[in-house]
Amino acid sequence: MPTNQGYQKVSTEIPTTTTMSSGIASRSSSQQLMPPDTASVTASLESGDQDKVQPSYQYTGGLRSIGKQEWFTVCVLCFVNLINYMDRFTIAGVLTNIQDEFSIGDDQGGLLQTAFVLSYMICAPIFGYLGDRYSRRWIMALGVALWSGTTLLGSFMHQYGWFLTFRALVGIGEASYSTIAPTIISDLFISDIRSKMLAFFYFAIPVGSGLGYIIGSEMASLMGSWRWALRVTPILGAIAVVLIWLFKEPQRGQSEGSHNLAVTSYREDLKDIVRNPSFMLSTAGFTCVSFVAGALAWWGPAFMHFGIQLQPGNEDISLSSIAYRFGITAMLAGLIGVPLGSYLAQRIRPRDPACDPKICAGGLIISAPFVYFALIIAKYSTNWTFVLVFLAMVSLNLCWSIVADILLYVVMPTRRSTAEAFQILLSHALGDAGSPYLVGVISEAIKAMRRTEIATALHEEIIETIGSNSTIPFDTAATATTDIKETKFVALQYALFATCVVEVLGAVFFLITSFYIIRDRERAKRAIADGSIEEIQNQEADRTSSTSCNS
Repeated sequence: MPTNQGYQKVSTEIPTTTTMSSGIASRSSSQQLMPPDTASVTASLESGDQDKVQPSYQYTGGLRSIGKQEWFTVCVLCFVNLINYMDRFTIAGVLTNIQDEFSIGDDQGGLLQTAFVLSYMICAPIFGYLGDRYSRRWIMALGVALWSGTTLLGSFMHQYGWFLTFRALVGIGEASYSTIAPTIISDLFISDIRSKMLAFFYFAIPVGSGLGYIIGSEMASLMGSWRWALRVTPILGAIAVVLIWLFKEPQRGQSEGSHNLAVTSYREDLKDIVRNPSFMLSTAGFTCVSFVAGALAWWGPAFMHFGIQLQPGNEDISLSSIAYRFGITAMLAGLIGVPLGSYLAQRIRPRDPACDPKICAGGLIISAPFVYFALIIAKYSTNWTFVLVFLAMVSLNLCWSIVADILLYVVMPTRRSTAEAFQILLSHALGDAGSPYLVGVISEAIKAMRRTEIATALHEEIIETIGSNSTIPFDTAATATTDIKETKFVALQYALFATCVVEVLGAVFFLITSFYIIRDRERAKRAIADGSIEEIQNQEADRTSSTSCNS
């Protein structure tokens, strides 16, 4: 049995005198747990004193004690998550080019992302069920192959309907990965080291999104067609499929010292997670994060492009240059914000065990005014706009790894894929599935109203001018063009103001979560400990039965 480095048992009611030589599968030194003594636990079980047998574990090592296999697994998962979000937001970097080719408005432009997210969230529960019961490597490999293939095929579509269909199919493949990958990390690590690894995993979201904008805009500019922007991630996806097959899948519950936990029915799994207030409330808060992130990520480059064009001297600035800078800003914000959220949680948690949802609430409250002022100042100052967007993104990114950590420590190991799928379903159904389309619809409605007002005012001005003079002393065409640009900017500006309200609502959900988080975390620990005790009892019974047969 490998030596116990990294983790050790720090408290228990039953003294340990020997270690188990069999029964609990061996682990690498990076996440080894010292299990309770079989004889002591069995004696306690026979005396009916099960409540005393609840070992507590904490991480005592550091990143250096993590084995090569674990590092490889986490790096592969992070790489796949990176290209996952690159694929999602490549289109956002060339959205106006796509709208021009297919002759579609903001509503249909937003529908491209909504169709993707709808299929993604609908399929998530299916893969959550499969992920708790079957090989996660198989599911992830097939999913990555599917989304890479459909992305590539979609780049050859010349009709909007077919292009929309293939974007929806991409969501099916990505759902298979997103519901499963965090559960593998939870089976490898516990405590603060899990938080660190989740931060490493989730900062791939803003970094991947930023790379999506950059690759999308730069490839479109280099190759002269937006279609080439969609032909980069399929190549990386093929590499990812090979890498997935090279890492070893951990057992469910391995990091917490519990193996072969009984798998309950899907109905029982759903009943348990729905009755978990910490999970449900944090999911509601995360839904607000998803709504805001989806709207800003999809429409941010286009909005800033319209605003900067209204500044004197920037009338001819291209979308690709704005998308490139927006991508760099998103990447930097992710590199700072996601690890910062994890760091704050690890530092504050010893003093305030309920700090995780409070940090998320604080991030949303801080982000809201930055978003508001960025929307206001976009037509006046380019540099200040990017500074405000950066600060808003950093604050918003504090939530990503913390929300994932909350889910993993308040839900049983055998229900985590189901819980991930359930969270994806809710957060996307009420979050970023609708926000790009909703913002687009509101924008088009405001455009229609402003066009009517502008046309009426312009007509009255022309009539008044002709009535007093025989010539028109202003450039009607130039005025109309400026009004069109102003209309596009104002329409998106007012539509995006809704994200500020949603951020405040999300902060409220996270603050309510803080009242339940300690109780639900301890409840999950007890449930895992009970599973370990039952496993040891079964192993002892098997050993006794085997001894009797041999006699």
